Amino acid sequence: MSEPLSTAAETGRRTRRGVWELVLLTLAMFGFGFALVPIYNALCELTGLNGRDQGMQLVATVQEQPDLSREVTVQFLTVVNGGREWSFKSEVAEMKVHPGQLYTVNFVAENQLDQDVVGQAVPAVTPGKAARHLKKTECFCFNQQPFKAREAKRMPVRFMLDPELPADVGTVSLSYTFFDVTELAQRSAKPSTPGAATTLPRG
Repeated sequence: MSEPLSTAAETGRRTRRGVWELVLLTLAMFGFGFALVPIYNALCELTGLNGRDQGMQLVATVQEQPDLSREVTVQFLTVVNGGREWSFKSEVAEMKVHPGQLYTVNFVAENQLDQDVVGQAVPAVTPGKAARHLKKTECFCFNQQPFKAREAKRMPVRFMLDPELPADVGTVSLSYTFFDVTELAQRSAKPSTPGAATTLPRG
């Protein structure tokens, strides 16, 4: 009878150890969510993580040559990292686009705190192979965005899917995770630029 008890005890120890490992892993992942955005950006640029590669760079101009025979669904997803008291969403959940044509979609963010904050959005594209075919002429995600207390902003993204987007891609998801980088901005010697953003009137 001693062997089954020993086996049960060993199983119990392994189970408890596994639970603690999962807890520590969860805490580590949660803590990483608060890591500095530049570190995350650098990692993504080096590895192409979450669709962030050279195709995500801002371009000065694009030459429009719409492929009217093809239509792609573009979805817009938003997340506020760390549960901050911000409102952040796209004005449209999705749109139908023709590759080769330039489109504009507006995102609205509101600081619901009674203090000034600075935000930074980290973009991602899925499927990953679509990222290199996404061209942006304007995006709030390329700059830190300062917000006054209770301030709201409408922030445009002008984008185009180039006609070379693989034929098997019928849906592209463009997502933005908003990080609070207030402390980073305060420590940085470089002045932050708000980019193209229009302050919305209150009331």
